[in-house]
Amino acid sequence: MLDFSIARRRMVEQQITSRGITDLKVIHAMLTVPRHLFVEKGLMDQAYSDFPLPIGHKQTISQPFIVAYMTEALRLTGGERVLEIGTGSGYQAAVLSKISRQVYSVERVADLARAARKALDLCGAYNVHIRVNDGTSGWEDQAPFDAIITTAGAPLVPEKLKQQLEVGGRMIIPVGTLGEQILYRITRLGAEIYNEEQLIGCRFVPLIGRYGWQSETGD
Repeated sequence: MLDFSIARRRMVEQQITSRGITDLKVIHAMLTVPRHLFVEKGLMDQAYSDFPLPIGHKQTISQPFIVAYMTEALRLTGGERVLEIGTGSGYQAAVLSKISRQVYSVERVADLARAARKALDLCGAYNVHIRVNDGTSGWEDQAPFDAIITTAGAPLVPEKLKQQLEVGGRMIIPVGTLGEQILYRITRLGAEIYNEEQLIGCRFVPLIGRYGWQSETGD
């Protein structure tokens, strides 16, 4: 039986801190959240490996470094309300739950949302709220948010999401083609003023919805 605590510590040492992640809150969350609970049972022995894993419905659980990098890029202090677009396995939401006050996560696939809810409950992430809906529309009745994170690649930044960001808030979102994207940090400076920063290249599954891609093939 794999000792998951040792595997988790090794993951943080070899994949997270060695690659420049320095935010102690993020490091603590990555050390704390049991990633193996968010993958299929047959893949548990690979849960802490340095690559994404399939979770069904053409979706994946992101590589640990990317989860840590995106979380650190949000610059959370601990009291924020965070909107996540694309619940997926629930792992990113679980990491966010250790740092922020409340996490609101939108998932378009009901089966994934149900599985994520079970895993989140198992690790005590009760401050994560999940809604099954088109994530590109955000979660308007809970807006504005201090931070927004999108775990799928968009052709453009959805205006609906920008409008749900609090002034001073940050959004992390992959933008580009179906095959490759650039990770952006967008900071809302005023009512209609946004600052955009390009961070790193990345590859995510497509963000599908009214204000994203229409399908996995871009149709």
